[in-house]
Amino acid sequence: MQIEMKGIDKSFGTNQVLKDAGFVLGHGEVHALMGENGAGKSTLMKILTGVYTKDKGTVIVDGAEVNYKNPQEAEKAGIVFIHQELNVLFDLTVEENLFMGKEIKNRFGFCNQKAMRQKASEALGRLGVRIDPGEVMSNLSVGQQQMIEICKALMVDAKVIIMDEPTAALTQSETVVLFEVIQSLRKAGVSIVYISHRMEEIFELCDRISVLRDGTYVGTKHIPETNMNEIVKLMIGREIGERYPERDCKIGETVLKVSGLTKKGVFQDVEFEVKAGEVLGVSGLMGAGRTEIMQAIFGNLPYESGKIEINGKEVQIKSPIQAMRNGIGFITEDRKVEGLMLEESIEKNIALANLPIVSNNHVLDRKKERELVTKGIEELRIRCFGPSHECSNLSGGNQQKVVFAKWVYTDPKILILDEPTRGVDIGAKKEIYSIINDLAAKGVAIIMVSSELPEVLGMSDRVMVVREGLVRGIVYKEEANQENIMTLATGGTI
Repeated sequence: MQIEMKGIDKSFGTNQVLKDAGFVLGHGEVHALMGENGAGKSTLMKILTGVYTKDKGTVIVDGAEVNYKNPQEAEKAGIVFIHQELNVLFDLTVEENLFMGKEIKNRFGFCNQKAMRQKASEALGRLGVRIDPGEVMSNLSVGQQQMIEICKALMVDAKVIIMDEPTAALTQSETVVLFEVIQSLRKAGVSIVYISHRMEEIFELCDRISVLRDGTYVGTKHIPETNMNEIVKLMIGREIGERYPERDCKIGETVLKVSGLTKKGVFQDVEFEVKAGEVLGVSGLMGAGRTEIMQAIFGNLPYESGKIEINGKEVQIKSPIQAMRNGIGFITEDRKVEGLMLEESIEKNIALANLPIVSNNHVLDRKKERELVTKGIEELRIRCFGPSHECSNLSGGNQQKVVFAKWVYTDPKILILDEPTRGVDIGAKKEIYSIINDLAAKGVAIIMVSSELPEVLGMSDRVMVVREGLVRGIVYKEEANQENIMTLATGGTI
């Protein structure tokens, strides 16, 4: 299938998000669509698949002009969109999610559970995913839920698959499996639109890159004829310099010490410490227990035994409120579900985590609230129309900055970052790295969980590797490289 989009305009009220945008997809190619958060990538693809109606322009599929009225119509034509925002029903099983609206019926018109279970198992096996089709979706990690979404698309006889940040929640090993699936789809003549901020992936996987900037088509480059610096310049209109800012923080005394932390079947005998001004990276494969360990430290997951000490004093943390009172902040991996109230303003989101600062005798002080939020917008360079801007209308990178602002002003001693740059463009990533460095320079002890190995290696003073709920090793920056980290993550020794 070949697709050409040209002269596409789209506005939401007075906000024009696409202006003369375009895109050309060839038969059997993997084509990257890049741009900063808010550049219009997802909007352009939603117009293609009938989620949005264009204001102006033309969409041509295999030589004929089309205007799909809804995603179901696009899917019947062979175009499937795997959205960045997970489209799952959490109370239903994996199997029920995979076959929603596409149930296999027997001759009596009832669901053929056996046939659906077999087809679901085959599709999951194709992705190398070991998940029981009868498992309830709410029991799965974000990464596993993402694999289910990818699996849905593979079960349809698609000619074009649009993947919006497909590896944002996947580990390196799962990404390798996904790439193998994409390569097999390419050989079968399926075209892939690949939207991602991960440069390494795009240069490894894709044939061409098209770039949008501020809703306008900038250009298309063949992978062998370009490089990362040129693509970044097309995306943001300037050179970005080093991807990871220089760190020159003085590392102080131990702030957090964890000993023997255990929750049977999840993690066992976890021991590590983090010092003031240090960034401790945490790496490991999906399901290794990284997030669960951090949730336990933050009081969001009860543990059975072990000890947590802050500044040499043992503390009991049974809830997030107790964690916050002990100076611990937690930036969750899923900002849309757990990190933000999306339908509320920037002001409300930041103020809610900082009520003691913006209140007088338990009464909200609107002046203090506005001053704090304005300060957060300016210091973290949040691109918005002001404090009343609704968070759902911000780009992913700016949403993440709001989450940071919530915690930065609580003056944490310890800040846990779980996938802090997931779904964030390269320009916003560097700004977030600078925020992390500024916090470390102020003496904050930082724990950074990340599935992006280059990020872990570029930002950490030490790297703790977790495998199957066990700490397999802690590697100092001088010895940390992809080979050593992956060796420990897969059960080897260094």
